[in-house]
Amino acid sequence: MVKFLKEHLEKSGCRIGDNFIKASHCNQKISGGYARGRGIIVCSNHMQIQDEVNQVLIHELIHAYDECRAGNLDWANCAHHACSEIRAGHLSGDCHYKRELLRGYLKIRGHEQECVKRRVMKSMSGNPNCSETASKDAMEAIWDVCYNDTKPFDRAP
Repeated sequence: MVKFLKEHLEKSGCRIGDNFIKASHCNQKISGGYARGRGIIVCSNHMQIQDEVNQVLIHELIHAYDECRAGNLDWANCAHHACSEIRAGHLSGDCHYKRELLRGYLKIRGHEQECVKRRVMKSMSGNPNCSETASKDAMEAIWDVCYNDTKPFDRAP
């Protein structure tokens, strides 16, 4: 999936240089992140196994793809940020039921959408431009459009 997403970024006209993805020691309790113009950081001190690294890369590459595709994605805009988080949570496999079980979430029915919403809110809490209420309102307002947008995949993986 990492290779697939990198190829689609290139096909969309967004060149990824050799330093686009970097491993770093992070002081914050995060797995990684994407920043416009700087690329993706994987917090190596919070990674235990290769699968965790892959998940971070896939999630962050979806953000990079969204920014490339939109051309005017504004991370300070709560709806823009929420939409990319919805897509990254849904398309990356972050909320696969096995991952949820490992996190201690045992719900079987409806777990995936509940997980995506929980993780969107967690990510949005780091955006100083979006209060909890603004984040929740934005997420709910754009949920259907963003959740059902599976580009560059034909369907959700």
